[in-house]
Amino acid sequence: FPADFICEAVDQTRGWFYSLHAISTLLFNRPCFKNVICLGHVVDAQGEKMSKSKGNVIDPWTVINNYGADALRWYMLVSTPGEDNHRFSTKMLEETIRKFFLTLWNTYSFFTLYANIDRFIPQPLTVDSEQPKAFTELDNWIGSELNRLVSEVSKLMDGYNLTSAARKIEEFVDDLSNWYVRRNRRRFWKSGNDADKLAAYTTLYQCLVTLSQLLAPFVPFIAEELYQNLFRSVNPQARESVHLTDFPVADEAKINDKLNSDVELAMKISSLGRAARAKAGIKVRQPLSKAVVG
Repeated sequence: FPADFICEAVDQTRGWFYSLHAISTLLFNRPCFKNVICLGHVVDAQGEKMSKSKGNVIDPWTVINNYGADALRWYMLVSTPGEDNHRFSTKMLEETIRKFFLTLWNTYSFFTLYANIDRFIPQPLTVDSEQPKAFTELDNWIGSELNRLVSEVSKLMDGYNLTSAARKIEEFVDDLSNWYVRRNRRRFWKSGNDADKLAAYTTLYQCLVTLSQLLAPFVPFIAEELYQNLFRSVNPQARESVHLTDFPVADEAKINDKLNSDVELAMKISSLGRAARAKAGIKVRQPLSKAVVG
């Protein structure tokens, strides 16, 4: 006492919020909470208040049974800041599943498929290990982005900005899947288990395990599945649940702002190039005689 935060809908501004303050002032002459997360109302897709007479009420249990509790939680977090009225749409919920959950799960499935084929067993890195020497610029980049993500998410959650924190994770998962994995697929496909291949496995493994811990407060069931399959299955000394582990702490020494900005520029140029191809009607795989970047 006082509580770190309380959470209620906006209609409780002059109700519950005020009553708590009034009672606490009378009894203790001090506030009873330090922060407030004030939520807007959930309305239908057209912005209308839900009511039985209008027939636009959505049964939450139907949504949970059809799409899952984690999908509903994530959709409510990332689609609209909590303080705004939330226009609920099952179509947008399905889009959230496709955009984030399927991308995350496909990345996890890619790793487990080839890791099982190669019988990859994660090992702790040491100074004398050959693996750090085999790390490529892309390995270092995604590791830098991972640590930057941990730092940013921690700061946003400390400030009770859960929507921005969730969106940061969503952006990272997109980069991990569509840039890191796509650019490195041949490293996983090639025969033999050389240092380069093990470095790729180690990098992707660290990203997925850290994501399971970052996601635990947001999507507890999927985070638990990732943790159990990726970490606890190969580490008998691991904590029983991801929810019993410590929240990740960023290694600031591994954040390379110059590398991050260089890769971001390369990604931007690539995206502009694809847009120019689409505008000119040139297929992605069709070679160009030259490309000018101005």
